Amino acid sequence: LGSGKAKSGRAKAGKSFTEGWVEFEGKKTAKRVARTLNGESMGGAKRRSKYYYDLWNMKYLPGFKWEHLTEDIAYKRRIRDQKLAAEVSAAKKDRDFYLSKVEQARIITEMEKRKVDTGNEELIRSIAQKRTSREFPQAKAQPDPVTDRGAPRMSKSFLALIGGKKK
Repeated sequence: LGSGKAKSGRAKAGKSFTEGWVEFEGKKTAKRVARTLNGESMGGAKRRSKYYYDLWNMKYLPGFKWEHLTEDIAYKRRIRDQKLAAEVSAAKKDRDFYLSKVEQARIITEMEKRKVDTGNEELIRSIAQKRTSREFPQAKAQPDPVTDRGAPRMSKSFLALIGGKKK
């Protein structure tokens, strides 16, 4: 059975079902019930009833067997379990990566602490420099041919190739 969201604001709302299945012993009975209840009100005569404005939507499914329904439910459950297992494995992978980085940082700080304890001034400066300064390679700026006098300009023969030859 498929359940929808329960309406909030009620003390005991319970489950609000959106779809369900009924199995009958006879084909004639099933067809007659589907014909008579389809489009009819669920709620009864009282307007205060929870189901007063809800309608039955019934359909006879020829050739449909109960096994088809249980197969579909089992298939959907397997798919959901596979998705959940994939999410759990991804979370474990992220956790392991984070823990390995934490361990790596701890080892590096211990190594730096041992270097500081040896008292070598040059090693201490190199450690401090590694932590504070980083070099990022940058491309050299190209000269602007409009504003820079020494910048190379395109030749007239090249411009003629682009714009076409004038006769």
